[in-house]
Amino acid sequence: MSAGDGAHRQDPGAGADLTTETARASETIRSLERGLSVMRIFDAEHPRLTLSEAAVRSGLPRAGARRALNTLVELGYAGQTGREFYLRPKVLDLGFEQLADVTLAEVIAPHLQALSERVGESASASVLDAGQIVYIARVATRRIMRVRIRTGTRFPAESTSMGRVLLASRSDDWIAGFVASVRVERRSAYTTTDTGQLRAILAQTRRQGYALVDQELEEGLRSLAVPVRDGDGVVVAAINVATAVVPGRPDDLVARVLPELRRAAAAIEADLRPLGHLEV
Repeated sequence: MSAGDGAHRQDPGAGADLTTETARASETIRSLERGLSVMRIFDAEHPRLTLSEAAVRSGLPRAGARRALNTLVELGYAGQTGREFYLRPKVLDLGFEQLADVTLAEVIAPHLQALSERVGESASASVLDAGQIVYIARVATRRIMRVRIRTGTRFPAESTSMGRVLLASRSDDWIAGFVASVRVERRSAYTTTDTGQLRAILAQTRRQGYALVDQELEEGLRSLAVPVRDGDGVVVAAINVATAVVPGRPDDLVARVLPELRRAAAAIEADLRPLGHLEV
């Protein structure tokens, strides 16, 4: 064998490795790689990112980051509120743990924002605690109440739309005990103080799946609420839209807002299903 023959001889194993690497590279889906890289840039310190921030953190051009984010939104793995993007609980299907400690309020908040933008009114979410509602999230478009509402604000459940939705979700025995013991505070000239009438209102709320309260909590304030259920069908919260009273019948608010409220509740429930029980 000549020296020239030896110089041109290749290691068969090295050739096989090269062929394997070439084949692996040709089978790589670059768009999938970019999408996964974008998903990984969200963490506890960066739960919400703008397009510019996502491009910087991922190292992708803005156009590439935009395509990846829009695809994730389209597939339900991410959501968008205004200029900010965030991961949705569906990513848990892929084994992501970034949302392991997510709270009920955090799941609801972006949907409230979207709801408020669609209807042009304030939107809130609350849970029931000892016969009162407790606000856990809120998007305010304007000041429509004398009392400033913030996270943790409490109101009597029996005189609020969210409270009536939450009360109506309880068992018949629980409702009977509540109605028998409650002392309704007259907060306006419109407040329902008769407990027999309150019991009928809660029964109607359960049948129709929503509650409309017209100036009972405060004069000049009208609100509409629907329940939010977890993956087991248990009512865990309520969301509402509140507005200042304007000329027209209260039913006009139902016609305009109820479909959007139910749309928001359905989107929240879809996010709650893979998460199980959540803390507020």
